[in-house]
This record gives sequence, structure tokens and C-alpha cells, in this order.
Amino acid sequence: MEAEQQKQQRPRQRPRRKGQKRKLEDEASAATAAAASSLGSAGADDDNEEEDGSAGTPEICRHSHAALAREVRAQVDVLIRCASSWRHADRAAAKRATHVLAELAKNEEVVNMIVEGGAVAALVCHLEEPAVAAQTQEEQQLRPFELEVEKGAAFTLGLLAVKPEHQQFIVDAGALPPLVKLLKRQRSTTNSRMVNSVIKRAADAITNLAHENSNIKTRVRMEGGIPPLVELLESQDLKVQRAAAGALRTLAFKNDENKTQIVQCNALPTLILMLRSEDAAIHYEAVGVIGNLVHSSPNIKKEVLNAGALQPVIGLLSSCCTESQREAALLLGQFASADSDCKVHIVQRGAVRPLIEMLQSADVQLREMSAFALGRLAQDTHNQAGIAYNGGLVPLFKLLDSKNGSLQHNAAFALYGVADNEDYVSDFIKVGGVQKLQDGEFIVQATKDCVAKTLKRLEEKINGRVLKHLLYLMRVGEQSVQRRVALALAHLCAPEDQRAIFIDNNGLDLLLDLLISMSPKHQQDGSAALYKLANKAAALSPMDAAPPSPTPQVYLGEQYVNSSTLSDVTFLVEGKRFYAHRIALLASSDAFRAMFDGGYREKDARDIEIPNIRWEVFELMMRFIYTGSVQINSEISQDLLRAADQYLLEGLKRLCEYTIAKDVNLDNVSDMYDLSEAFHAVSLRHTCILYILEHFNKICTRAGADPACYSRDPQFSNQGTEFIKKSKSKRQELADLMSPNSLAPTPSSDQSCWRSCTVKFLALSVQWYLFWVHGGAVLEINISNVTKFSKI
Repeated sequence: MEAEQQKQQRPRQRPRRKGQKRKLEDEASAATAAAASSLGSAGADDDNEEEDGSAGTPEICRHSHAALAREVRAQVDVLIRCASSWRHADRAAAKRATHVLAELAKNEEVVNMIVEGGAVAALVCHLEEPAVAAQTQEEQQLRPFELEVEKGAAFTLGLLAVKPEHQQFIVDAGALPPLVKLLKRQRSTTNSRMVNSVIKRAADAITNLAHENSNIKTRVRMEGGIPPLVELLESQDLKVQRAAAGALRTLAFKNDENKTQIVQCNALPTLILMLRSEDAAIHYEAVGVIGNLVHSSPNIKKEVLNAGALQPVIGLLSSCCTESQREAALLLGQFASADSDCKVHIVQRGAVRPLIEMLQSADVQLREMSAFALGRLAQDTHNQAGIAYNGGLVPLFKLLDSKNGSLQHNAAFALYGVADNEDYVSDFIKVGGVQKLQDGEFIVQATKDCVAKTLKRLEEKINGRVLKHLLYLMRVGEQSVQRRVALALAHLCAPEDQRAIFIDNNGLDLLLDLLISMSPKHQQDGSAALYKLANKAAALSPMDAAPPSPTPQVYLGEQYVNSSTLSDVTFLVEGKRFYAHRIALLASSDAFRAMFDGGYREKDARDIEIPNIRWEVFELMMRFIYTGSVQINSEISQDLLRAADQYLLEGLKRLCEYTIAKDVNLDNVSDMYDLSEAFHAVSLRHTCILYILEHFNKICTRAGADPACYSRDPQFSNQGTEFIKKSKSKRQELADLMSPNSLAPTPSSDQSCWRSCTVKFLALSVQWYLFWVHGGAVLEINISNVTKFSKI
């Protein structure tokens, strides 16, 4: 799960970067008017950073690339010329130049031009005040535009650093030392507002420079940038607090040395206080810093918990800020990792309810992080119960329908945890969880594996008190619950429990209800469950899938097949003689014993004529009698089955059925079933039933795809009727299913008529199949289950 945690952690910085750029751009709006004036006519200085200067943007956009390049160069020249001057005019010009460049830098297409125009070095020079030379004391006290040029330079460099390819270039130009120095700027009663403003911009610039750049993160630490940033967390200016936290958040991301120093500078107490701030921007940055500190750092995680972070983080789950909620959920998931003892504490302190509420948020990332946290919490038995009790199952199942692979996986992992609690397996099944897991379309392989493990875990729980509770629900629950339980048990129960569930407790009736439902989804679920159930029942069958040839009582061997040696009876087949031996025939079947020991004329006959059978078929049948084995191909298998049934050669019948069963398909399954009925081929009939169940939807769709086919193909249109008529001799129950007039589909009848006939017959066939498998257990076939279509 650590890999999953890293995956969840990775997006943490990207939204922050975008938010930082938006913040810088908002502050840059004040420079728009100045930039427009500079490009056109000289205008007045704009000293209000909150003023909306967007009106100047179209003016800039009208200028050509060459004009913009000239303008950049002009502003760079101004900065270079005024770098060491305290003159009022020079300071005003430098301030205006930083504003113009900042406005231009808002357009990412112009950023490269600004950098190539030499602006970086010029701006870095203005991060520090001009050296005070031979000035009077009065001049030194005036200091026109004190810190405003530095603020503008830091702001512009922050905008340029948004493009990763310029980060290292700006640092190499010497930007970090003066930026760190600005963080340490002393405040006084006369300039506190301006000092706070320049500090904030310096922190923002460091944030953008260090974004996803491990080398620069390290450089900031080496330049001494972390201690002043930690100190600024206690600033009385909320914007400074936010900017400092944002910088620390960036510096802590995937940098262990920075994390360690931040903690050593005693940042945790202040950060935890910030978690309780009512200002969403403050607690968002604070939880982000703590999250990055905790990531992949077990020791820091312990320190954070010991410092009292748990309850404030849980409180952020109810924040008005969805980003704070998301970060808090992610952090709780990290707290609840496998090596942590605080899983239960998190739930006890009230995290489960808000996390479950977040599962239903419109924000995809919020749902993802809450599912992530619940997945970690669900690895504890008591937490599993808490999640289920507080209504977490249904929203988690809904998340499985998401097209977001990570969200799907987090939800699946949480459900995997809950499935381990025996007290809530019934609830898991009652809300349709098994069907949801089986029907889901999962994006990544890890999710598919997790779902498979969940189903296996549920299967292992279906025994003892869990099974008793499910049987109780199947008897007294609402119809929808009864059906869900029956479906789940068909897939999950042990073979030895099938009789108790589906015969003694009428589970089979519930599945048949689904199979004959008007809902295609119910029919599909019912057929899949019956197929699974029948396959499990087949495991208890004494029949093998590929039966070995039985050893006859008298084995004469290959050399006596159609051999006159010691022959005492001759068969005439298609005018040809086949030499046989009574001793082998008497030992092979009751049919031959009746022929030779009974009162039939063949008893003493030397030559016996065999009508209605081909020579090739008869020869194979006799070869089986003499050797106990025979090679059967699909071309002759059906004729050989007829012969084997006629002469009561059960071993040969089984071999023929096995050969025929391999060729059952959508086109011939109906004919194969007719064949099995005509010649008492039980194994083949079971194969056809299983095939119909497995491909139920395809068969029904195929049969009812085109209503016009009934008029074009009368044989096909009456197939449903014939299907049932052929069964009446053996299944008197079918006689009262429907009135005779409703059996046959007509050209004007609904498509569902054919489908209903097939389903009714299939339902009874399945009952008879299970009756046979369970050794003749008495089944009361509930005719009401299959008469519901009589109204069609």
C-alpha cells in the first residue's frame, strides 16, 4: 500500500502550483495599467496591488512580437540603469519596469522572451535595496518606494519561475540569497504593511522556484531559508502565514532533509494550531505541510500524532473547503497505515461519518481520498463494523461504477476490508454487493485482483452463523433481499451446502423466479447463478466429464472382432455378415441377454438380421463390446448413440455423449437436447442445460432478435411448442403451465413468447437436473414459479 500512498501523494503539489500562479496573477493585475501606459504613453504609477488593471491587457496583445521584445529590452535597461540609485525618479522607473514585466509574464508565451531579454539578472539585482552611498541623513530617511521595487522584482521572478525550464536559471543568477534575506526583513510600526507584502512575495517566489525541483529545494535549505519560513508561520499577517506554509509545503515534498529541519525548527505546534484556523486558506496550507512531512516518514508521523494533530485533522473533514477535506482524508489514510496503532482512535474520534459523507461528494478527488482513508481504516475488525454500520457499503459500491481507475481501486480495497467482518457479510450481500463485484467493469488489474480476493473472502465466510443468517433472510426478507441472497449463495456456497440452501430452503425457487422474470437483467443473473450452481452440483455427480471405457465381464479382445473363429452367431447388417460370440454379447448388456436367453426367435437362430443400422455403426458397437474401447468421431457419434441406447450399452452411450457434447453450440443446442431426450442421454442433456445457462442471454437474443423470422421459418416459430410437447410424456407438470393457444408463437406474437417457452422448459430441466445429482431427493416443483408468463 505504500506504493498506493505515493500515488495518492503525487498530485499534491500540482494543484498548489496552479493556485500559486493564479494568486500571483491576481496580484499582478495592478501592473496592467502601468504596462499599458508604458507600451503606449507614459502613465501614472499604480501603487495599489488589489486594483483591477485588466483593461490594459488588450493593449499589450495588440503589439507584435518585435514590439514586445523591444519593450522587454527597454524595461530591462531601466532596471539596469536604476539598480544602484535612490533617486525618486529612478526608483519610480524601476517600480514601473517591474510592474510592466510582471504583466507581460502573465502570458506564458512571453515568459521566454522576458528571460531571453536579460530580465532575470536585472530583477535579481533589485531584490536588494541600493547600497546607501554619500547621502544626507534626510535622504536616507526618505528612501522613496522603499521595498516596493524589491517586492515587484520578487513577484516577477515568481511568475517567470512558473515555467520549470527557467527555475534553475533564476537560481543560478543568484536569486535565492536575497529572497531568503527578504524573509528575514525586520518590521517596524511605520512599514509593517510593506514588509509583510514583500515577505509574502519572496515566499511565493521560493515556492515556485522549488516546485518539483529537488536541487532547488536543497539549495533553499542550504541558504538558510527554512528557519525564517517556520518563524513566519506565527506572523500576525494571515497572507504571510499562508505564503510561508505554502513554501514549507513545497520544500517538504519528497525531501527528507528538509522535512527533518522543518520539524527540528519546531514547526509542528504552530502548524497544528493553524489546522484549527477558521480561515480555509490557512488550514488548507497547514494540512498540506503536515501531509508532506508525514509522507514516507514513519518517525515524523509519530511526532505529528504526539503533537496532537489527530483531532484537528479529523475536524477538517467537515471544513467548508473541499481541498482541505481532501488533504485531511489523505492524511488520515496515512495515519492509519499498517504500522500505525491509531486506526481505531481515528474512528473513535468521529472520522467515519464525515468520510462516508465525502464518498457522495460531487468532487472526484474528494471521493477518491475518502475511499482511500476508509480503505486503510477497514483493515481493523472494529472499524469494518463501524463503516458498515454507518452506511458506508452502498456509497462504496456506487464508486465501483466510476471511470476513474484510482477511485475504483480505493473503493474496492475498502470493501475488501469490510468483507472480512463476519457480522456484516449479510449486509454486504443484502445490498447486492456480490452482484456489484461480479458485474463491475474494472479498469486496472490491481482492482480486478482485489475484487477477486474479496469474493474469495466472502466465500470463506459462508458457513456457521453467517450461513444461518443468510438462510433466515432468504426465508423472511423482502423479495429483493431474498433474491440477492440466493444469487450470492449460488456463487459462494460450498457444494455440500447446496441441498440445504436450494432444496430445503427453496433457494432454487428464487433463482427460477429470476430466470422467468420479465427483466433481462434478472434473467441474466438467474441463469448465471443456476449455471454456477449446476457446475458445483456436477462436482458431486458420479459421472466423469470424460468417462473411461468400462471393463466388460468377458473380454475377448481385438482379434475376435468379426472373426469366424469360435463364432456361434452371425449378424446380417446391410447384407454383410458379422461373426460374433454369444458369451461376449451376453456379458455386455441386458438387451443381448434378453435376445439370447428370453423367448425371442433370435435365441436359437444362427443368423440374425439387424435392420435400421449402418454397417459402420454396428461394427463400432461390436468393437466396443469386444474391447471395451472405441474411437468415436463426430460424424458417427449420433448414430452410434442411437444404437447404444437401443442395445442398452451404457458405457458406449457415455462415450458417445461425451463426443457429441464437445460440439454443442448456439446453432444446435436445441437439436442436441432433443437427441438427449430421445435416447435417454442424461449426461448430454445436462451438458445442454449447462450450455443454455452459460449462454442464456445470447440464446434468448438470438431466438428473439427478429420477430419476422417466425413467419419466414415456420419450423423455427413452433420450436418452443415442440420443445414443451416432447417433454409432456415425462413431465406432467408442464400440462397445466399455459393454455394450448398460448404455447406457439405466431407471426404476430411478441418476441418474449418464444423466450418464455424456452425459459419455462429450462426451469423445469434445471430442477430435474439437481434432482438427479442429489440422488433422487424429493423436489416439489413449484408450478407457480413458471406460470407467471401465462398472462403474456
